[in-house]
Amino acid sequence: QVQLVESGGGLVQAGGSMRLSCAASGAIFSINAMGWYRQAPGKQRELVATITSGLYTIYADSVKGRFTISRDNTKNTVYLQMNSLKPEDTAVYYCKFTQQNGAYWGQGTQVTVSS
Repeated sequence: QVQLVESGGGLVQAGGSMRLSCAASGAIFSINAMGWYRQAPGKQRELVATITSGLYTIYADSVKGRFTISRDNTKNTVYLQMNSLKPEDTAVYYCKFTQQNGAYWGQGTQVTVSS
């Protein structure tokens, strides 16, 4: 079945930037929303950003003005541009593609921001 493959994670210094990518490895149709979630140690998984098929975006208050989500439907790919990174952004980041009858999740990629 469809797999979501994430890339772009790693270690970055506070104030730096990273771009995460998440692409479907197989055929997928009618993706309504694409999104990014993250889970830090000892915390619940939380929404970071979502983007609908109509390009409507929602961001967590903690990342507004710093992160930008975008999508490329021709490549079945969602991106998360992260600027002005803070140590509190350290987490495992998961992408999610939502269809009307279900969703796919990526395996997660570690983002570590050092101070």
